[in-house]
Amino acid sequence: MRGLHPYPFDKLLRRMYTELDKKQSLFDLPSKKFFLGDPQKDLSVSLHGQTVSSPLGPAAGPHTQLAQNIVLAWLGGSRVIELKTVQIMDELEIPRPCIDMNTIGYNVEWSQELKLAQSAEEYVKASMLIEILSHGGLLPLAPGFDRCLLDLSAGYDLKGIQSAPVQQFFNSMNDASALVDRLRTEIPAEYKKLKDLPFPKKISSAITISTFHGCPPDEIERIVEFLLEKMGLNCVVKLNPTLLGKAELNRLLHDAMGYHELKVPDEAFQKDTQWGQAVDMVGRLRERARELNLSLGVKFSNTLLVENHRQFFPKDQKVMYMSGAPLHVLAMNLVKRFKDVFGADLPMSFSAGIDRSNVADTVSMGLCPVTFCSDLLKVGGYSRQEGYSRELLKRMDEEGAASIGDFVLLAHGQAEQSFNTVAEKEPAGIRKMLTEDVLNMLKTDKAARKERFDRFLVRWAGCHDRDRAWAEQFYGRWVRETARRNVNVIVPSLENSPRYSKAENSREPQKVGSALQLFDCMTCDKCIPVCPNNANFSFTVPPGEIPVIHWTWTSGQWKKQSAPALTIKKRHQIGNFSDFCNECGNCDVFCPETGGPYVMKPRFFGTKDRWTKLKEYDGFFIEKTGSECIVHGRFIGQEHRLSVRPDGACAYQTPDGTFALDESRPDVPPTLLSGKKPAEGYVLDLTHFQIMNCLRKAVLSETEINYVQSGI
Repeated sequence: MRGLHPYPFDKLLRRMYTELDKKQSLFDLPSKKFFLGDPQKDLSVSLHGQTVSSPLGPAAGPHTQLAQNIVLAWLGGSRVIELKTVQIMDELEIPRPCIDMNTIGYNVEWSQELKLAQSAEEYVKASMLIEILSHGGLLPLAPGFDRCLLDLSAGYDLKGIQSAPVQQFFNSMNDASALVDRLRTEIPAEYKKLKDLPFPKKISSAITISTFHGCPPDEIERIVEFLLEKMGLNCVVKLNPTLLGKAELNRLLHDAMGYHELKVPDEAFQKDTQWGQAVDMVGRLRERARELNLSLGVKFSNTLLVENHRQFFPKDQKVMYMSGAPLHVLAMNLVKRFKDVFGADLPMSFSAGIDRSNVADTVSMGLCPVTFCSDLLKVGGYSRQEGYSRELLKRMDEEGAASIGDFVLLAHGQAEQSFNTVAEKEPAGIRKMLTEDVLNMLKTDKAARKERFDRFLVRWAGCHDRDRAWAEQFYGRWVRETARRNVNVIVPSLENSPRYSKAENSREPQKVGSALQLFDCMTCDKCIPVCPNNANFSFTVPPGEIPVIHWTWTSGQWKKQSAPALTIKKRHQIGNFSDFCNECGNCDVFCPETGGPYVMKPRFFGTKDRWTKLKEYDGFFIEKTGSECIVHGRFIGQEHRLSVRPDGACAYQTPDGTFALDESRPDVPPTLLSGKKPAEGYVLDLTHFQIMNCLRKAVLSETEINYVQSGI
């Protein structure tokens, strides 16, 4: 089984600079799809006591375990990035395929696919690359849009979290000095100025606890207490949609939205934390966090465990984890229930069915961070992120809001009522003056609003002998109370919205009936961005026919025979970089043709060792030794080797022997270099020779940017 294999830091860095210069893209994301902030708008929020430039980011999942994935999220505008969940079991055998995005979204994966030490290094590499992009002069970032938070994620029981390997992981995230110093030495000489950048040594001080399905509430509480008290981490507890209870969950899922085929096993309700237990647990943990001067929040929600009723995953998978549109409605109802119990002050983050159509409303509810996963697995991939920020900015413009806080206040007409609630706690004289000024501003025409409410309150405080801290605190209370009221406006309408119904989420990606081949396809390029690991890539091959010769050994000499030519119909070709491909199957879902790009397209390995070990996979490894370029190829399990010198002289090794050929003079008969003398009638078929040589020239062309070329 193929798995993920990290890319060397120096080569990632070199590729980053080269690609940006040559193609105005980074890791195949076009620069026009970067979101680098808006100088006219303040998207910043406060999270765990620090300011981050945006409340948006990817959820812990397939997009946040390799360094280049995390950088792609950052380039799209994400500033709160939940790193892939780690646990003590770091040699998992995950079923393949594991991601089914045919309709709403299902998966059977649940943890990191790297060793713990590898995960730590990937997160440090990502942190350093982000620092380089933020302060290395490469990108025109808007002022203040460089503030990013990497959020840890871990599970799934206390024993595992307390184990020595996981503790070592935490230690390396708290103080990454050793990793940073080592990686600093790997910065190529041509970028030596980057070595002086102040790379963060503390990668994260926050963690989202992945309690998974069936984790007992007392175990969750012990985990959080340990992380608060012993590790000093700000904690967020991810909770399950089964908190709604069987009757209410099924009412929403089946009766309201129409997903009658989705069956939640009874044991999921029995084993998961119950509502009363969750409320009591969160109350106790919040008080403990306050005592320690740390933050405690909750996240809605984990995926929903359902019976596997489809034919996509291996047959032995009896259950799967649902995400996407219906989960949005379930999780939002939990947000409302928790707001009703805990009021406006309990920090809540959110991840369930977020897309461009609902991201602004979700932000207006004061949820932070607002994270996404399933939508990034659809056509467009990482490029879809830019649309989230653009939609949020559009909505802010419509409301005359220049900051996230202002947007919360103005989005749903709840600011006046919430202001009255918060102002009631102020002395009568101050309340009267403040009320008159604020209500006048609220009545100002949207197009004429130029001042942010927070700045207004600060100026107001100065005019009336109130201090800035008081004004900021008042503004914060006002925003949080308005966010709570916004929840009550938005959530009740969701269950009847066609947007989340089965009828609106049942259309599967269409197949055209043709089968994928090694070369040529519809070249729709859907398979490239939908890969969460950036494994699929494009390269160029001149279209035309490449003659193929069969040399037949007859009467002691080679006789030339023509064979079917290698026909290339399109310049644009697709390849797969094996080191980043974990066979999740998502590119197969969206490919209009059958067979799966990760299966049928040329598969390139990043190291000779991986090519050698993974003998069950056909594919190629390309290396340079001195002046020679060597291509190792495997076709239907049989290994070949092509060595090409600058003058065109080739040594072509087949299972039958090694032959000398001349690339520039194809009519010159081969010469046996090693192996047994050919038997009478033996045929040396040069089809595989031409395929290997064609791929070599294509992916190593000076006009190309890919992981194969960057790795040599």
